[in-house]
Amino acid sequence: MRDSYDYVIVGAGMAGDAAAHGIREVDPDGTVLVVGREPTAPVTRPALTKKLWTDPEFTFDQVWLPTAEEARAELLLGESVVAVDTAARTVTTDADVTVGYGALLLATSGHPRRLPGVEDSGRVIYFRTVRDYERLRDLAGGGRHVVVVGGGYIGTELAAALVQNDTRVTLVFTQDVLTGATFPDALARRVERRYAEAGVTLLRGAKVAATESGPDGVTVTLDDGRTLEADGVVVGAGLEIETDLARSAGLEVDDGVLVDDRLRTSDPHVWAAGDVAQYPDRLLGRRRVEHVDNATTMGRQAGRNLAGADEPYDHTPFFYSDLFELGYEAVGRLDASLETVEDWHADDLGAGVVYYLDGGRVAGVLLWNVWDATDRAREVVAGQTDVRPEALRGLIR
Repeated sequence: MRDSYDYVIVGAGMAGDAAAHGIREVDPDGTVLVVGREPTAPVTRPALTKKLWTDPEFTFDQVWLPTAEEARAELLLGESVVAVDTAARTVTTDADVTVGYGALLLATSGHPRRLPGVEDSGRVIYFRTVRDYERLRDLAGGGRHVVVVGGGYIGTELAAALVQNDTRVTLVFTQDVLTGATFPDALARRVERRYAEAGVTLLRGAKVAATESGPDGVTVTLDDGRTLEADGVVVGAGLEIETDLARSAGLEVDDGVLVDDRLRTSDPHVWAAGDVAQYPDRLLGRRRVEHVDNATTMGRQAGRNLAGADEPYDHTPFFYSDLFELGYEAVGRLDASLETVEDWHADDLGAGVVYYLDGGRVAGVLLWNVWDATDRAREVVAGQTDVRPEALRGLIR
């Protein structure tokens, strides 16, 4: 390794990979180091809960991102950066490796949120990484029983993936209706029915209090005293965003690392991107986004700016999910507690648009089985002032 690099990227996820490519668009020759806590190279992370389970033509070889080959970045994997010295412009890893930087990017993302009483063992997986995917593959299939904990993005995707791969699935979630905190009631109930029809056992309004693994399986105890016997447990309870490194370096931190529209932190030589960055969205205000479109687009822009481009990040990201044959894309805030206007293109809720209203404006747009319309959804969020149902219906087809 070198003693110093022109650019150091902390975080070997999709934002870090995109940043390395962004640097190369501006600076073809500068030295780039990407440091990642995971022992594996950057991957297309959404594939771990989607395509690798549901698309037989998508192979494991396709999951890897060409950070080293195409971006010509040096990778330091299996080590975590534990200290940033902004005065000396150095980073130090938990293996006591210290390197200097000209410009630094924090793309640290976070760790899966832990649940009290729920161990992290060979049979209990807090799902996040390639190794987690491989462990879950070993526990799934062949009619085995896997308990999925959490009814959010990761939990719903994994439950759908597993049940389509010869696995008995029990889905434990705190909501009264699956996806009920996100979608209007009728749509949430339609989604829940699809899981039940696929054979998923739904435990509504439930929490896991404890797990105990043994050589042949794992016992799951719920908060009401019920127990489940399973071959494995996979937890999707959200992320704990990694801000300790930035805070200890003296950077401004709130819900994430605070950046300006150039993605620069409070230190002029340090930028942040991806899940960890709280940025000023031009349409929705200051926010932090944990989705792939934001990671890749923001990561690329951060890399360009590390290399001197000095360009604003003016992209409002979309997010998406695939649940069996159902799928959606969305822009903005999806919160079922908001007033909604629904515009269904068929009576069975097979395809349509839901507008989420807040304070007399459109705060979010759900495109349910409606594709190639995210740009139009951004236009509606940006400029639609008439939010009467008759004015919204028909805007997006």
